[in-house]
Amino acid sequence: MKLLRTVLMLMVLGFILNGCSSKGGAQDAGMAGLGADAGGVGGTSGPRISKYGQGGDGGMYGAGKGRADDPALNDPSSPLSKRVIYFMYDSYEVLPEYQSVVSAHAGYLASHPNRNVVLEGHADERGSPEYNVALGEQRGQAVARMLQLQGVNNGQLQVVSFGEEKPAVPGHDESAWQQNRRVEISYSGQ
Repeated sequence: MKLLRTVLMLMVLGFILNGCSSKGGAQDAGMAGLGADAGGVGGTSGPRISKYGQGGDGGMYGAGKGRADDPALNDPSSPLSKRVIYFMYDSYEVLPEYQSVVSAHAGYLASHPNRNVVLEGHADERGSPEYNVALGEQRGQAVARMLQLQGVNNGQLQVVSFGEEKPAVPGHDESAWQQNRRVEISYSGQ
Protein backbone atom coordinates (compact mmCIF):
# COMPACT_ATOMS: atom_id res chain seq x y z
CA MET A 1 0.00 0.00 0.00
CA LYS A 2 2.82 2.38 0.92
CA LEU A 3 4.64 1.50 -2.32
CA LEU A 4 1.51 2.25 -4.36
CA ARG A 5 1.13 5.63 -2.65
CA THR A 6 4.79 6.48 -3.32
CA VAL A 7 4.49 5.52 -6.99
CA LEU A 8 1.32 7.61 -7.38
CA MET A 9 2.95 10.60 -5.70
CA LEU A 10 5.97 10.34 -8.02
CA MET A 11 3.68 10.16 -11.06
CA VAL A 12 1.73 13.24 -9.93
CA LEU A 13 4.98 15.10 -9.27
CA GLY A 14 6.21 14.11 -12.74
CA PHE A 15 3.02 15.44 -14.37
CA ILE A 16 3.27 18.68 -12.43
CA LEU A 17 6.92 19.23 -13.35
CA ASN A 18 6.27 18.37 -16.98
CA GLY A 19 3.35 20.78 -17.15
CA CYS A 20 5.31 23.61 -15.51
CA SER A 21 8.25 23.30 -17.88
CA SER A 22 6.14 23.76 -21.01
CA LYS A 23 6.70 27.00 -22.92
CA GLY A 24 3.87 26.54 -25.45
CA GLY A 25 4.12 26.95 -29.20
CA ALA A 26 5.88 24.58 -31.53
CA GLN A 27 8.11 22.72 -29.10
CA ASP A 28 9.39 19.28 -30.05
CA ALA A 29 8.17 17.39 -26.98
CA GLY A 30 4.69 18.87 -27.00
CA MET A 31 4.03 17.87 -30.59
CA ALA A 32 3.48 14.16 -30.00
CA GLY A 33 -0.15 14.57 -29.02
CA LEU A 34 -0.85 16.66 -32.08
CA GLY A 35 0.11 14.07 -34.66
CA ALA A 36 3.67 15.15 -35.42
CA ASP A 37 6.25 12.41 -35.65
CA ALA A 38 9.88 12.79 -34.65
CA GLY A 39 11.03 13.53 -38.19
CA GLY A 40 8.06 15.66 -39.16
CA VAL A 41 7.37 19.35 -39.09
CA GLY A 42 7.48 19.53 -35.30
CA GLY A 43 10.66 17.45 -35.15
CA THR A 44 14.24 18.52 -34.84
CA SER A 45 14.59 20.14 -38.28
CA GLY A 46 14.41 23.91 -38.60
CA PRO A 47 14.76 26.61 -35.98
CA ARG A 48 12.85 26.40 -32.69
CA ILE A 49 10.16 29.04 -32.47
CA SER A 50 7.94 29.61 -29.49
CA LYS A 51 4.40 30.89 -29.67
CA TYR A 52 5.76 34.39 -29.09
CA GLY A 53 8.05 34.31 -32.12
CA GLN A 54 11.41 34.04 -30.39
CA GLY A 55 13.79 31.83 -32.30
CA GLY A 56 16.19 29.42 -30.65
CA ASP A 57 18.99 31.87 -31.36
CA GLY A 58 17.25 34.65 -29.42
CA GLY A 59 16.30 36.62 -32.55
CA MET A 60 12.90 37.23 -34.09
CA TYR A 61 11.85 34.62 -36.63
CA GLY A 62 12.80 35.59 -40.15
CA ALA A 63 15.65 37.79 -38.92
CA GLY A 64 18.89 37.05 -40.72
CA LYS A 65 17.23 34.64 -43.16
CA GLY A 66 17.51 36.95 -46.17
CA ARG A 67 14.83 38.93 -47.93
CA ALA A 68 11.94 37.27 -49.71
CA ASP A 69 12.29 39.59 -52.68
CA ASP A 70 11.11 37.19 -55.38
CA PRO A 71 8.67 39.15 -57.60
CA ALA A 72 6.38 36.12 -57.82
CA LEU A 73 5.74 36.37 -54.08
CA ASN A 74 4.73 40.02 -54.29
CA ASP A 75 2.76 40.06 -57.55
CA PRO A 76 -0.91 40.68 -56.63
CA SER A 77 -2.06 38.64 -59.64
CA SER A 78 -0.02 35.61 -58.53
CA PRO A 79 -1.66 32.92 -56.37
CA LEU A 80 1.46 33.19 -54.18
CA SER A 81 0.28 36.61 -53.00
CA LYS A 82 -2.53 34.84 -51.12
CA ARG A 83 -1.00 33.73 -47.84
CA VAL A 84 -3.92 33.25 -45.46
CA ILE A 85 -5.88 30.01 -45.09
CA TYR A 86 -9.15 30.32 -43.15
CA PHE A 87 -10.85 27.56 -41.15
CA MET A 88 -14.30 26.69 -39.87
CA TYR A 89 -15.09 26.91 -36.16
CA ASP A 90 -13.29 24.29 -34.05
CA SER A 91 -11.75 22.68 -37.15
CA TYR A 92 -8.31 22.21 -38.65
CA GLU A 93 -9.51 20.82 -41.99
CA VAL A 94 -8.23 22.84 -44.96
CA LEU A 95 -11.33 23.88 -46.90
CA PRO A 96 -11.53 23.07 -50.63
CA GLU A 97 -11.41 26.75 -51.61
CA TYR A 98 -7.94 27.10 -50.04
CA GLN A 99 -6.38 23.93 -51.45
CA SER A 100 -5.30 25.73 -54.63
CA VAL A 101 -3.53 28.37 -52.51
CA VAL A 102 -1.66 25.67 -50.60
CA SER A 103 -0.82 23.91 -53.89
CA ALA A 104 0.61 27.11 -55.38
CA HIS A 105 2.89 27.58 -52.38
CA ALA A 106 3.84 23.89 -52.47
CA GLY A 107 4.89 24.20 -56.11
CA TYR A 108 6.94 27.29 -55.37
CA LEU A 109 8.63 25.82 -52.30
CA ALA A 110 9.35 22.49 -54.01
CA SER A 111 11.04 24.32 -56.90
CA HIS A 112 12.91 26.66 -54.51
CA PRO A 113 14.42 24.32 -51.89
CA ASN A 114 16.43 27.18 -50.36
CA ARG A 115 13.22 29.04 -49.35
CA ASN A 116 11.61 28.58 -45.92
CA VAL A 117 8.21 29.44 -44.50
CA VAL A 118 6.69 29.81 -41.07
CA LEU A 119 3.11 28.54 -40.84
CA GLU A 120 1.47 30.68 -38.16
CA GLY A 121 -1.61 29.03 -36.67
CA HIS A 122 -4.32 31.18 -35.08
CA ALA A 123 -7.67 30.67 -33.37
CA ASP A 124 -10.55 32.92 -32.37
CA GLU A 125 -11.04 33.93 -28.75
CA ARG A 126 -13.49 31.17 -27.87
CA GLY A 127 -12.03 28.29 -25.88
CA SER A 128 -9.28 28.25 -23.30
CA PRO A 129 -5.87 29.69 -24.18
CA GLU A 130 -4.35 26.19 -24.02
CA TYR A 131 -7.01 24.76 -26.33
CA ASN A 132 -6.54 27.62 -28.80
CA VAL A 133 -2.76 27.16 -28.90
CA ALA A 134 -3.30 23.46 -29.63
CA LEU A 135 -5.91 24.24 -32.30
CA GLY A 136 -3.61 26.79 -33.96
CA GLU A 137 -0.88 24.17 -33.93
CA GLN A 138 -3.18 21.58 -35.54
CA ARG A 139 -4.16 24.09 -38.24
CA GLY A 140 -0.51 24.82 -39.00
CA GLN A 141 0.29 21.10 -39.06
CA ALA A 142 -2.62 20.46 -41.47
CA VAL A 143 -1.22 23.00 -43.94
CA ALA A 144 2.30 21.61 -43.43
CA ARG A 145 1.11 18.07 -44.22
CA MET A 146 -0.52 19.28 -47.44
CA LEU A 147 2.70 21.04 -48.44
CA GLN A 148 4.78 17.95 -47.64
CA LEU A 149 2.49 15.69 -49.66
CA GLN A 150 3.17 17.95 -52.63
CA GLY A 151 6.96 17.71 -52.39
CA VAL A 152 8.01 20.36 -49.87
CA ASN A 153 10.92 19.32 -47.65
CA ASN A 154 10.35 19.20 -43.86
CA GLY A 155 13.34 21.50 -43.36
CA GLN A 156 11.60 24.27 -45.28
CA LEU A 157 8.65 24.39 -42.87
CA GLN A 158 8.23 25.66 -39.34
CA VAL A 159 4.89 25.65 -37.52
CA VAL A 160 4.18 28.11 -34.73
CA SER A 161 0.90 28.62 -32.92
CA PHE A 162 -0.25 31.94 -31.54
CA GLY A 163 -3.65 30.60 -30.49
CA GLU A 164 -5.89 33.59 -29.77
CA GLU A 165 -3.00 35.94 -28.91
CA LYS A 166 -2.69 37.73 -32.29
CA PRO A 167 -6.17 38.35 -33.68
CA ALA A 168 -6.31 39.71 -37.24
CA VAL A 169 -9.48 41.60 -36.35
CA PRO A 170 -10.64 42.77 -32.92
CA GLY A 171 -14.20 41.93 -32.03
CA HIS A 172 -16.46 39.48 -30.30
CA ASP A 173 -18.78 38.40 -33.11
CA GLU A 174 -18.83 35.83 -35.91
CA SER A 175 -17.46 38.32 -38.44
CA ALA A 176 -14.29 38.86 -36.39
CA TRP A 177 -14.01 35.21 -35.37
CA GLN A 178 -14.09 34.08 -39.03
CA GLN A 179 -11.04 36.21 -39.83
CA ASN A 180 -9.14 35.08 -36.75
CA ARG A 181 -9.39 31.32 -37.50
CA ARG A 182 -6.45 31.11 -39.87
CA VAL A 183 -2.96 30.00 -40.86
CA GLU A 184 -0.68 32.66 -42.26
CA ILE A 185 2.10 31.57 -44.63
CA SER A 186 5.09 33.76 -43.85
CA TYR A 187 8.18 33.60 -46.05
CA SER A 188 11.55 34.37 -44.45
CA GLY A 189 12.27 38.08 -44.56
CA GLN A 190 8.63 39.14 -45.10
